[in-house]
Order: sequence, then structure tokens, then C-alpha cells
Amino acid sequence: MEYPKAAPQDAQQPLDAVVVGEALIDVVTTPNSRVEHPGGSPANVAFGLGLLGVPTGLLTAIAPDARGTSIENHLHRAGVTLLPGSKSLTRTATATATLGRDGSASYDFDIHWELPPTRPAYFPRILHTGSIATFLNPGAGAVKALLEQAHKHCIITYDPNIRPSLLGSQAEAKAIFEELTSLTDVVKLSDEDARWLYPGKTLEETADHVLRLGAGLAVITEGAEGSRFTSPAGSITIPAVRATVADTIGAGDSYMAALILGLLTRGTEGFAPAVLEQLGRTAATAAAITVQRTGANPPTLAELQSAVEAPMSAPKAFACDHA
Repeated sequence: MEYPKAAPQDAQQPLDAVVVGEALIDVVTTPNSRVEHPGGSPANVAFGLGLLGVPTGLLTAIAPDARGTSIENHLHRAGVTLLPGSKSLTRTATATATLGRDGSASYDFDIHWELPPTRPAYFPRILHTGSIATFLNPGAGAVKALLEQAHKHCIITYDPNIRPSLLGSQAEAKAIFEELTSLTDVVKLSDEDARWLYPGKTLEETADHVLRLGAGLAVITEGAEGSRFTSPAGSITIPAVRATVADTIGAGDSYMAALILGLLTRGTEGFAPAVLEQLGRTAATAAAITVQRTGANPPTLAELQSAVEAPMSAPKAFACDHA
């Protein structure tokens, strides 16, 4: 696929979005093949934002090795700026994804996550973080410190993208999630994330709990059942967009990128029901485009706009929340 020839911005120029978190190489294995793709949930979100035309920077930790160079070149193709301090490791992380017959992926990680203390020269309009980077020390502490600096100056979005095999106990992970949620404005959870963090709560109760922790909007994706948007003004459900699934890698990250685009362009209406419906339909469409293609392959702005104007229909509703 040909991407728009966007040029990365100078790291000193203000960016609309900054993403903080891991970038790694997805090693995708099937019974018949083994292919490597740049990945990592935060890096996928940054890449998706770049393709959607949002001036975006990524603060991450990669190595100056062949895999790190592959990630950097991949980000540059979408116009994403790799922020200073991001080439700090001796080996770029990997996630081996094994695909099932239904296109779903299970992961095995080889990752070290570390960030130097950071004092931003400016604050973007939106700062996004999530996934392994918010749980795995020593880097998780630096992410939290950055959110503490930023949360009164810009919108903060958070997708924990739970990977149980990399976490400590459920109680420890929940405590970290709740500390970070208190510093965020928008939290996105898959239904699996929500049930793992709060096994005794319904999804509605979990959404309400996220708001009580301090977020202004809780989004819970439920695969073929759609997604639930809950704000202090109420809750609405957005239906899933139907699509033929190639695989689900990166679909949740495409959803997140489109959601951030919507937050940047929603105007002054806050989280009114009409705003939430537009946010949800656009994000669900972005994820539906991604699942029809192999790997973390999000839509361009032109593709997304075209699909939103002419909704897709296909035999099967996809699950956008496992990647």
C-alpha cells in the first residue's frame, strides 16, 4: 500500500498529539509463514494518527539496530516524529504473535522498557499513552511522572491494553491503572481489559467506576456488540461495523487513533450525545478497515472519510478489541 508522502515535523515544533509508549517488532507466525512488522500498541496509535493527518510525535525506547531502523522508517512514512531520547536501548523489543484460524492473535514478548526522565518543552493538544509502557518498570515510572506534569495542560488519553503475561498480580496492575486514570481525561478499555481489571463488576459498573476515578469519558469496546461511551451526562452504545476479518492485529490501535482524531476535531460541544456518536462511529469504521488487512495496517484519512460516508457491509462483525 502507498502511504501519503508526509514529512516528519521538527521535534521542536508543537505537535497536536504526542504518544508515549513502546515500539517493537511484531513477529507474526502462522503454520506456513513468519513475517516481521513494526508494532507495539503506542507506536501503532502514533502511526495511525500520522496517516490520519495529525501532526504526531512518538516518545519510545528502541535500539539503533536493524529492527529499530525499520520502526523509525515505518513511522517516518506516516509523517510521525521520533522524539529525542527514543534510541536508548541495546536491543529493540519483539512481540511474537501467533495467529489462530479465526485471525485472533496471542503474544509472547521480549521487551525491556525504560525511559529517561522527561521535561517537555511544550505540551501537545493531546498526550496518549498505554499498554506495556504504563505497567513495566523502570519505564512505567517515567510515564507516570510525565502524565503528572501534563494532565493540567492538555487532554490525556489512556488505553491500558492489558497483557496479563507481562504484569504482576491483578491487584498491582489495577492499582497502577487507577493511579494513571486519575490523571487522564479519556480511558479506552476492551471488554477483556475491563473484566480482567474488575472481574466482579459489569461493564456498566466499570465505566462508572472509571469516571469516579477522574476520567471525563470511558470507552469500552465489545467486539461484535459494538462499543459503549460513558460520560457524566450518560451512556450510549455504538454498533459494530461489519467487516470480513483477515486478522485483528492493530485494530484496537486504529480505533484509538481515530478516537483521538475525533477528540481533536469535536469543537466546543464537549461530550454531547451527538459528539459521542460521531466519535464512536468513526473509530469503529477505522478498526473495521484495519481488520480486513493483514498486520497493523490502519486507514489513511481519505480511506476513513470515504468509508464513513459509505459504510461497509460484509458477512461478519469483527472484534476490534484484542490488538
